[in-house]
Amino acid sequence: MPRSPPSGDPLERQAMCRKPALVVFDLDYTLWPFWVDTHVDPPFHKKRTGEIQGARQLLDLFGLNRYFRYTEIYPGSKTTHFQRLNQQSGIPFHRMLFFDDESRNIRDVGMLGVVCVPVPTGMTLSLLKEGLASFAQCSDSLPANKV
Repeated sequence: MPRSPPSGDPLERQAMCRKPALVVFDLDYTLWPFWVDTHVDPPFHKKRTGEIQGARQLLDLFGLNRYFRYTEIYPGSKTTHFQRLNQQSGIPFHRMLFFDDESRNIRDVGMLGVVCVPVPTGMTLSLLKEGLASFAQCSDSLPANKV
């Protein structure tokens, strides 16, 4: 049985018509309001293991791990992260949506064809909805065989 279109806000309806295949979130100052490597103390951050283990522990503590199929947590270029996500998932860049607080990451990843959303003060439900609407608008401008 076909689903009826969502009711309510037109932006929500549009976003639900064209959904991203993969949504990616930066961690520090996007999913949580601090840098793991400088603002978190043991036991959630240990000097020897650095920000990677601390980030993984916080994802677990906040119960967020269950929402992520792929994780790329290590220092380095966000474009490298996205290239690996593309290889692991087989999802093309234009079917990805990315939230990040750093403009250079937004710029660099956007050049791959990923729809990027700046996160000025942390993730909110409203910002997620705006991102989905932006993705839907960008998807509408793609040729039919690319969507």
